[in-house]
Amino acid sequence: MGTTHSSRAGGGPPADPAVPPSGLIDLLSVAAVVLNAQGRVVLWSPHAEELFGYTAAEALGRYAAPSTVHEEHRDEVIELFAEAMGSGTDWAGAFPIRHKDGSTRRVEFRNMRLLDELGDVYALGLAADQATLERVERDAALAVRLVSQSPVGLAILGPDLRYLAVNPALERITGQPAADRIGRPVGEVLTFLDTDPEARLRRVLETGESVVDRDIVCRPPADPDHEHAWSVSYYRLEDSGGRVLGLAYSVIDVTERHRAAAEAARARQRLALIARASACVGTTLDLETTARELADLVVPAVADVAAVDVLDSALDGRTAPREGPARFRALAVSAEHPTEAVHAADPPGELASYDGDRLITECVRTCRPVLVPRTTARDLERIARHGEAASLLAAAGVHSYLAVPLVARGEVLGALDLKRTRNPAPFDDDDVFLARELAARSAVCIDNARGYQAQRHAALILQRSLLPEPPSRLPGLEVGCRYQPAGAMSEIGGDWFDAIPLRGDRTALVVGDVMGSGINAAATMGQLRSAARAFAELALPPAAALRHLDHLSEGVEQTITTCIYCVYDPHRGQCEICMAGHLPPALVRAGQPARLLDLPTGAPLGVGGVPFEPATIAFRPGDELVLYTDGLVETRNEPIGARLDALLDALTVTHDDGLEDTCDRVLETLRAPGGEDDVALLIARARP
Repeated sequence: MGTTHSSRAGGGPPADPAVPPSGLIDLLSVAAVVLNAQGRVVLWSPHAEELFGYTAAEALGRYAAPSTVHEEHRDEVIELFAEAMGSGTDWAGAFPIRHKDGSTRRVEFRNMRLLDELGDVYALGLAADQATLERVERDAALAVRLVSQSPVGLAILGPDLRYLAVNPALERITGQPAADRIGRPVGEVLTFLDTDPEARLRRVLETGESVVDRDIVCRPPADPDHEHAWSVSYYRLEDSGGRVLGLAYSVIDVTERHRAAAEAARARQRLALIARASACVGTTLDLETTARELADLVVPAVADVAAVDVLDSALDGRTAPREGPARFRALAVSAEHPTEAVHAADPPGELASYDGDRLITECVRTCRPVLVPRTTARDLERIARHGEAASLLAAAGVHSYLAVPLVARGEVLGALDLKRTRNPAPFDDDDVFLARELAARSAVCIDNARGYQAQRHAALILQRSLLPEPPSRLPGLEVGCRYQPAGAMSEIGGDWFDAIPLRGDRTALVVGDVMGSGINAAATMGQLRSAARAFAELALPPAAALRHLDHLSEGVEQTITTCIYCVYDPHRGQCEICMAGHLPPALVRAGQPARLLDLPTGAPLGVGGVPFEPATIAFRPGDELVLYTDGLVETRNEPIGARLDALLDALTVTHDDGLEDTCDRVLETLRAPGGEDDVALLIARARP
């Protein structure tokens, strides 16, 4: 099995002689018999009784040969006895004996001559059943061969936890020769384990409770660059009498199984990450939000620092130049922990130009991933935009880099830029595959957001181009107005306002809301606003103007529109108002709380066949009339009544601000950031 070593290494005091006996002699059942010179039995041990079948009373004083040897062997035995007694030559061998019951048994003998102080000669015979001896020898030989040839690593430790023996398999598994272990404490040998093996072994030695199949992952001294996995078991060794002999432990190398399991776990994690990308990236049609979702997804699962950069040409619908610098717009940067690498990245929203020799430029030009498993100073210079950024990357400990292109519908949109700082493992081919898959899925979402943003931008330009600039001077009237589009996640709507000068110093005030969104709603709004201006020029009263607009709406694609139409006459101090399914206007008078006017609501434009009822209110200098669309007061979370009360509270606050400031205050109070609907707001104040 290996080299053995005494548990008392050195010249210390002798061991205590009063130690429990070994059970080996009892296992062999060695019998002792002493004969005098005449061949009579003078001593007969208890094991002799078991071996030959005669009690001591039956054997003592009698000639041994007639009782224990078959007649045909008697002469040979007497001759051997005489030779041993005469010459003093020891004899050993196996011989058949006769048991008391008449059976024949084969017994192994060790015979020697004894001489007492009086000069008398005796013969001592030590005998054991040959079958028992053969079984013990066979078991010992089998144990030695099994241990030496076993693929399982085995070690034997003494009670002091010093190595006594190590088999070849353990040498191969750990890479440590037996000579480097024998005689040394286990704590000095297994220093590469994270746990305290000596304390664990001591508990097994003291309690006798075995530890079976304990998994250990370590980097042994013979192979410090790779992880190894072992299945280890600890057992206390005892003899047949229960005496503690020491401890044994076995080691099975399960590194391949561990690596396969680890790879399977990584594969499951990659699949889960890809599945999560489908749910977490592209939750909105906002370009920056989509890019940030991608950057947050890959940190820290894939990289410690991630950036999403889109080609400026892709945002503008232009073709990127094939040579020279590439201009990128940074959309998102994410990091697992505070790091200088974030400061080296381009701030989100800013444009940055990267020379043709930069790795991110190479990535988008070739439409292939760029992998640098171990970065050098030269690599960092090609990763960063300029030298200062390269120094920041070096200070942050960037040691591995990966860039993958963002490709959607055959067009390169930009790149996903990945760096590792704390994660000690370099990027590998598996990371490239995972990053490409995530980039491919996310690029479609980014392309959708890019297309939506372009369409929304066009609709917003159309919307704003159709909205009027209020006249700088209106007789007896001051006007403040605002249009606020829906949040980035929503499409442009069809809200509008207008202030139209009329003959006789009168002014028409119009606010409308086309149901629906997008370019169609904006286009419909433009048609209705133009028609409303034309009807105003004809000096039609509000009810007649709405009736004509209602008839016109029947031929327009977006047929349902709410509208409020007012005509203010400064000479009479009156305002005639008519509504088509619109929210009631608010009236603000000096010294009084703001209130909603109780007016006939009417039906929306496009319903057809429903008459519109006008109402006239007094509107004198200092009074304010507030017209608005539902995007100002309607939300999903609050009842409309509470929101209208909030509007009145915001209008009641006494301020000496101009109407423009009042518009801003109302929007700031009621309008949530990123509202889901657009808002048109018009406030008119009568002047002397």
